[in-house]
Amino acid sequence: MSSTASFAKPPAVRRGDLVAIIAPSGPFDRESFEAGLAPLEQRYRLQYDARLFERYRYLAGEDSRRLGELLTALQDPEVKAIFCARGGYGAMRLLPGLAAALSPGAGSKPLVGFSDITAVHLWLQSRGMVSIHGPVVTQLGRQNETSHQRLFALLESTSAAPPLTGTDTYVGGAVEGPLVGGNLSVFSRLLGTPFLPPLEGAVLLLEDLGERPYRLDRMWTHLALAGVFRKARGIVLGSFSGCEEREADYTSTDVLRALARETGLPCAAGFPIGHGDINEAVALGVRVRLDANARRLTFLEAATRNLSQ
Repeated sequence: MSSTASFAKPPAVRRGDLVAIIAPSGPFDRESFEAGLAPLEQRYRLQYDARLFERYRYLAGEDSRRLGELLTALQDPEVKAIFCARGGYGAMRLLPGLAAALSPGAGSKPLVGFSDITAVHLWLQSRGMVSIHGPVVTQLGRQNETSHQRLFALLESTSAAPPLTGTDTYVGGAVEGPLVGGNLSVFSRLLGTPFLPPLEGAVLLLEDLGERPYRLDRMWTHLALAGVFRKARGIVLGSFSGCEEREADYTSTDVLRALARETGLPCAAGFPIGHGDINEAVALGVRVRLDANARRLTFLEAATRNLSQ
């Protein structure tokens, strides 16, 4: 991938299309799942297997169940989009099986999720495909109508999404490139594996939950030592919720600002993306422009294409 690379876009979804709900990561509670289904049921036909409610330790069932469910959704031509029930942990355990079972270009359809689903997003971007970093089903019921409409427009429209605005400039400057990344913890764990896409020319999206400042520093420094910031062109920081050290005289913001300045890359923070109260959907793999001085992320192309293209 380079700053001029083009990622393959999945066909746009239409109202009434069949979409699959899968659980490739951790187990979840039924109440939040049902609440998240409600806005989806108003637009699409939903399909899911009752086995997605299984629990095996900290996973939504054993690897074979979760991998089979994901493969079925990707390979079924009737399924036009895939929504993940929850994050947690477990998606990266499926990557070898995905790589072995699917040929390049197979499963071209929007996949929606975030947090642990970052592992699947990165695998898709390593195959040159666009996917949707957005609310999982158990989070969707807590999102407002504006966020719902942004997500549905990403899936159904062939126009670029409206820009998003952050709250802080850490390093000034403006850059363009494909948006790649997601959860910092998961992203850092895929360094050195064949499932991380090339990062030359990328605008990195990073967010996380419940990681104390020294852990953020350790993961960020791992990225730096691995040469990630020598390849990327800019950094977009979403929500870093619950990341404070009790009784410390510094904040996670202080630490992230200092780390960002060490890279010298244009960086803006405070975008409503991730584990915060609002998780705005964005397309990964599409070309964006980051104006860090204006704290503005502009999307230069759509997440989907017309069926005829």
